[in-house]
Amino acid sequence: MRSIALAALLLAGCGQTDASAPAANGAAPTAPGEAAQGIECRPAGAAGFARACTVERDDRPEGRVLILRKPYGGFRRLRLTNDGTGVVAADGAERATVTLLPDSRIEVEIGGDRFRLPARIRVR
Repeated sequence: MRSIALAALLLAGCGQTDASAPAANGAAPTAPGEAAQGIECRPAGAAGFARACTVERDDRPEGRVLILRKPYGGFRRLRLTNDGTGVVAADGAERATVTLLPDSRIEVEIGGDRFRLPARIRVR
């Protein structure tokens, strides 16, 4: 069975260069105070994917949340699961659907918006 280890989101290819950049042991994409990283997205109604959205990390007492910001306002919040299964919608009534992509990424669809995120996939 495959497990999506999103606690190990890897955004090193997006230009992070400081000492707080993610390590291979499961660090998150950005530390508090770091600039948001660009990701590919296709907001609802858009014709195709573009590197037009950003992702930020928010560490909360109840767990790590990713804030996916759309180019013209609006955002989606995803909570990283602790069981290694991936992400779920952090709030709202709409469910997040996760699809594995062949290039060590996932595509998350929520409410017609689609986001492509780097991920470490582990086989259990």
